[in-house]
Amino acid sequence: MRAASKSRGKTKSAASPHNKPPAKAGKPSRTKQATETGTAETIEAGFSLGQLPDFIGYPLRRAQIAVFDDFMRLTGAVGLRPGQFSTLLAIDTNPGSKQTDIAAALGIQGTNFVAMVNHLEERGLIERRAFDRRSYALHLTPTGKALLERALAIQLEQEKSYEEILGPGGRQLLLGLLARLMAGLEDRHRQR
Repeated sequence: MRAASKSRGKTKSAASPHNKPPAKAGKPSRTKQATETGTAETIEAGFSLGQLPDFIGYPLRRAQIAVFDDFMRLTGAVGLRPGQFSTLLAIDTNPGSKQTDIAAALGIQGTNFVAMVNHLEERGLIERRAFDRRSYALHLTPTGKALLERALAIQLEQEKSYEEILGPGGRQLLLGLLARLMAGLEDRHRQR
């Protein structure tokens, strides 16, 4: 439990490692700091993030950004963004599925998904085939399949690097916790 103290009208958490005195004049230095929960956070020396790193959403979003940046750096040669990679993989796993079903499964809004599908189709990676009068089924082209295989090999190497970072069992533990969090939140939203 944190003891809060008032100083000049501002509430500070006395036990938080994120509250440091202001840095001395000059160029701020970068430091790594860990919260009580073990979250490593790079901050400017003397700059407090308060309790922000202790809230699940903040480190989760920062981790997502870091993972996506790493993915884009590694897959630069194949020219796929994370959403495009996910879409190609979903189409490959479920050939002939309607684009609305794939968008829903990936959690991508319909208008955004249509724009992405248009882009992937223009690149010759996927093709639309009439499913019925109102919808299209998506399929990978041979070019799309080859590009996905290259990107998947890169992604598998990236996943190995996460295992090294997270330690034995850490990757599976993290995936399990994230799945549990998503399922719990989805259940909560369905009940409202």
